[in-house]
Parts: sequence; C-alpha cells; structure tokens
Amino acid sequence: MTFEPPPSSPEDSQSRDSLARDRTLLANERTLLAYVRTSIMLFASGITLVKLFVDDAQSLQALGYMLFPLSLITGLVGYRRFAIMRRKIIRRM
Repeated sequence: MTFEPPPSSPEDSQSRDSLARDRTLLANERTLLAYVRTSIMLFASGITLVKLFVDDAQSLQALGYMLFPLSLITGLVGYRRFAIMRRKIIRRM
C-alpha cells in the first residue's frame, strides 16, 4: 500500500507559500533577537569586569572596556543583517 497525497489546488499552494514566507520572516526576527541578546550579554560582561576588578587586575578591566564597543558592533551587525534579509524576503513576496 503506497501513500498518495491528495491532489493539491492552487489555493493550497498559495497558502503553503504564504506560510513559508511567514516562517522565514519569523526566523529572521529570531536571529535579530539572538544578536540583541548577545550584544546585551557582552555589555553586561563588560560592566561586570570593570566594576568587579577596580584595582586588582588591569588586564581584566581592559578586557571589560573592550567588550563595550564589541557589544555595540554586534548589535549593529545584527540589525544590518536583519534589515538586508528582510528586504530580500519582502522583495520576493
């Protein structure tokens, strides 16, 4: 016994395409949120290193200060990738 899918209509195909686009847009937004989460984590780690090692370890404090611009760069790269991909997805709709 073999499985044969029911015949599909043009409406089914359009519905599948629409749902696939929605899933792709949502995946793009999830990726942006992952970049934002990483950026916040880097910033918080930088603050922790700067505040925790006030006079003890200069190298760890310097690392903390380096994490601040890295968190900003990560957030900007994530937003840029999100915007570029969103334009590509919407253009193909």
